[in-house]
Amino acid sequence: MEEKTCNATITYREDVTDELYIIRVTPDEGTGLSFEPGQYGEIGIPETHIEGDTTVHKFVRRPYSIASAPSAGNHLEFFIVLVPDGAITPKLWHQKVGDRVWLGPKIKGKFTLDLIPEGKDLVFVATGTGLAPFISMIREFHGKGRWRNLAVVHCARLAKDLAYAEELKALAAKDPHFKYIPTVTREPDGSPWAGLRGRVQPIFEPAKFRELTGFDLSPETCQVMICGNPEMISGLQDQLGAFGFKEHKKKDPGQIHFERFW
Repeated sequence: MEEKTCNATITYREDVTDELYIIRVTPDEGTGLSFEPGQYGEIGIPETHIEGDTTVHKFVRRPYSIASAPSAGNHLEFFIVLVPDGAITPKLWHQKVGDRVWLGPKIKGKFTLDLIPEGKDLVFVATGTGLAPFISMIREFHGKGRWRNLAVVHCARLAKDLAYAEELKALAAKDPHFKYIPTVTREPDGSPWAGLRGRVQPIFEPAKFRELTGFDLSPETCQVMICGNPEMISGLQDQLGAFGFKEHKKKDPGQIHFERFW
């Protein structure tokens, strides 16, 4: 049966750019928020239309990876890109703090650290809003010994699209075992950006990787989690395969774990 009642409120909004934004959604009292970092929740926006002589009320829904940590409190944070012809983001874009939305009762997803052995070198690779599940993992587990070294590789079109950059840079400045490696693909020449340019693949050439992270790209000691653009995931998976990495499967454990965003 279709839910017809908004059960949560937008309690925070940050516009990163004119296409990227961060919101926090707080459910009504009594709604549980138990989840694992890396999972996703479902947001719904009410929509009304006419079918014959009947007015139909429903929710347009879409799943979004959660960026907040389970220990953060009674809210879920989402990092969202505006898709102009999307079913929900044009509507969600116009929502402001105080507006009501529907939040799905079940949080789902298997893209978590459950299958990652403890004490390994760990690499998070994301394009765009694919960074969200990794932010949740970092916020929940940083400083708790869950990994030996962690490198976060985030690829965006422009420097201004690198959401959470200040948070990640601050962690990297304090923790020698944490590396933040942003790269941009369409930043104009002559801009103030002094970081890496181009896609993620050159970062994973073994010598370059060690230079940037301080540890070796080795399937014996390293696990790689990838989230975002399916083309990037496939290309990086092939590249890592040449170095002995393989996709993790339940009956054939490997070192590559991924979640495609479309």
